[in-house]
Amino acid sequence: MAIAAWGTYLPAHRLDRTLIGTALGSFAGRGTRAVAGYDEDTTSMGVAAARNALAGLPADLLPQRLLFATANPAYLDKTNATAVHAALGLPASVAAYDVGGSTRSGIGALRLAADAAVPTLVIMSDLRTGLPGSTDEREGGDGAVALVVGSTAAIGDAAQTRVLGAASASLEFLDRWRLPGERSSHVWEERFGEHAYVPLVAATFADALATAGIGAEALDHVVVTGVHSRAVRVAARAIGVAPDRIVDDLADTVGNTGAAHPGLLLAGLLERMAPGRRLALVVVADGCDVVIAETTGALGAVRPRRTLAEQIAGTRPLTSYETFLTWRGHLDREPPRRANCAARPAITPESASPLPPVASAGSTASQVQSRWPSLTTVRAPLSTTTQPRRLAMPLAAAWRASGSNGSRPSPSAAASRANSPGCGVSTEGARRSRWKSTLAASALSASASTISGTSTMAARRRTTCCTAKP
Repeated sequence: MAIAAWGTYLPAHRLDRTLIGTALGSFAGRGTRAVAGYDEDTTSMGVAAARNALAGLPADLLPQRLLFATANPAYLDKTNATAVHAALGLPASVAAYDVGGSTRSGIGALRLAADAAVPTLVIMSDLRTGLPGSTDEREGGDGAVALVVGSTAAIGDAAQTRVLGAASASLEFLDRWRLPGERSSHVWEERFGEHAYVPLVAATFADALATAGIGAEALDHVVVTGVHSRAVRVAARAIGVAPDRIVDDLADTVGNTGAAHPGLLLAGLLERMAPGRRLALVVVADGCDVVIAETTGALGAVRPRRTLAEQIAGTRPLTSYETFLTWRGHLDREPPRRANCAARPAITPESASPLPPVASAGSTASQVQSRWPSLTTVRAPLSTTTQPRRLAMPLAAAWRASGSNGSRPSPSAAASRANSPGCGVSTEGARRSRWKSTLAASALSASASTISGTSTMAARRRTTCCTAKP
């Protein structure tokens, strides 16, 4: 596995775990977890990580294949990697594939790309959540990593790492699962997972060392990761490596990012390693994968635009646990009533297309159209069974209801009223506000009548606002 470049992405938001404990009345641990924004998903985070990785990559090492790994895809029955491919602007000849479905997908994509004959962009992205108060919610985190990987022949002298040995073991037992359509995973009791994982990790780690022809004491850094936190802690002690050589798993600052975490920890380690150092990557998920590698003299030749340490330091606290629950879909709250909210389309005169003015000169409607030319017609809210239609609004009637006598006041009169004692706003401004309110109320009434089916075909046709003098 020759790595030519890497890049990471962590969302800016951090949720303090004490907020979870305070809200639910239970102990939720210490530290913070990374939280993706309400408009972020695994695809958008993967794109951000890939852009970070490709920023300084030479043209001759641009990826010719793309693998996207996640346990929480934005789409099912659709290739998410093609969306990443399009966002990055890669040539059409670059093949894009999904490698998803479980937390082991990340290390699986990395192992597959290690033997590729062409430079391959491996993107590992995950958004971890669980039921409120669960271990997955408390210990999880959101993030992504991208690595340009290939065989030694594919990467050549630009390789910043080279593989010394590797080993894998697969084991089928039901310690974690999620059925299609479910939001959160089911987890079996942790002691059963520990009983199965720990001896498997020790045996696989010994096989990888034998393949590399070195002992555990020759390793400078060891990364041990997996979503089964109890098994990971025990396995880190069981493999016979000194505790000071075990790499921090970012549990107190980021949380466990699932399928992305092996690559995230590897990228963070490479950013601070020196050439000629040896590392081991141990991944515990539905079995065990171990990769032993060594950094080369090319380490640091291609650097990410923004390092992992910089992203950890540049955070923004998420001060509300309720906001986190809302973003995750566990708390159904009243949506904001914005003009572009599809659930409640706002009826604003400014959103309508003006009709040709047909009122006679000197009429009240003519005065209204000349003063506010955009306030002429209003569109009814769209429904699933009707086509967009334009409602004819009685502007003259609305203007009279607001208290106007049909004539525009002189500037001196308007100024006199505006400056009168005890008057916070001008009478003209208040009249204009009342007229707009009357217009909106008329639009709502006419809209409800039209959509309910009480209107006739003639009401759907484009009509003028006013056809006669008031």
